[in-house]
Amino acid sequence: MFKFPKALVLVLALGASGLAMAQAESAYPGVGRNATAREVAAWDIDVRPDFKGLPAGSGSVAKGQDVWEAKCAQCHGFFGESGEVFSPLVGGISKGDMETGHVAKLTDSSFPGRTTFMKVSTLSTIWDYINRAMPWTAPKTLSTEEVYAVTAFLLNLNGIVPDNFTLSDQNIREVQQRMPNRNGMTTAHSMWPGKEFNGTQKPDTRNVACMKDCAPEAKLASFLPDFARNAHGNLAEQNRLVGAQRGADTTQPEPKGAGAAAKLAVAAPAAVAAKTPDAKPAGGVDGKTALALLNKHNCTACHGVDKKIVGPAFTDIAKKHADKADYLAKKIKQGGSGVWGAIPMPAQALSEAAAATLATWLANGAVK
Repeated sequence: MFKFPKALVLVLALGASGLAMAQAESAYPGVGRNATAREVAAWDIDVRPDFKGLPAGSGSVAKGQDVWEAKCAQCHGFFGESGEVFSPLVGGISKGDMETGHVAKLTDSSFPGRTTFMKVSTLSTIWDYINRAMPWTAPKTLSTEEVYAVTAFLLNLNGIVPDNFTLSDQNIREVQQRMPNRNGMTTAHSMWPGKEFNGTQKPDTRNVACMKDCAPEAKLASFLPDFARNAHGNLAEQNRLVGAQRGADTTQPEPKGAGAAAKLAVAAPAAVAAKTPDAKPAGGVDGKTALALLNKHNCTACHGVDKKIVGPAFTDIAKKHADKADYLAKKIKQGGSGVWGAIPMPAQALSEAAAATLATWLANGAVK
């Protein structure tokens, strides 16, 4: 009979015991593994309104301006005024708002719009969002010092801190007490979890079901005017084709002389598929077809027809790449950077037919 050394027997026993424990701890034996402490820590980066989770560090307004101009201004403007794509971050607040904690212009219907610092209540929200999501093209690449610095720069642009201020984990709670809308948030609703921040279990609605004297059929009181039917694209293409609520085909006029049921007609899945711009041939593309496709695939979020937004105007692309439909179709699908500047365009998840249609329209001059 073979005799194993006692040390080897002990190692084998410990290994088998460890494997059995790992399998017992796993909720799905044989599928994946439990995350390590380091992996969990890499995702556990949120900063709460009470600043739990905020890392130690600091950053000055001056440093923040350098980072802002290098990595943020291309989307948000040099002074946080933004452009046509993103909402402005700065403006609409006063010294009186910082004293009361309520932004007066939020209730002023004559004020043209709402900026980020008019609405946000907690400075932790600003810090956390910059840390996890910015810059847009490379999220989570800012250092802790850079996040503090950019936050300090935004506070300075809004007049909350002076030019020579340095924001840190030691003084951020003091700055929170100067946030202009710090008292504008309520936790008195059941959507706030638990009572940790003075939440409540009171339901948001108090409706009582009525099961008598019900109307036999809903009566239609108004219709969408013809001139507004397709103002925001075809609703049939923006809703799911299953379920109780579907979008009407707003590319077609209302049936004349039809009853309420006909006027509320919902495009059937087959009809919607037949009318979708993706199904149109690539040749002979008119402006209406192209614009419908551009809206459908959110191209107009970064490109204007005749003006630059984040990316170049479609008319400028048409001038530079006239009669290059194949090249343009490939660029639309694959994306890239360097042709129009450093800001990259991600690869687009649209069909080959849709890319060919847009490329043909661009190559022929991008006519509206």
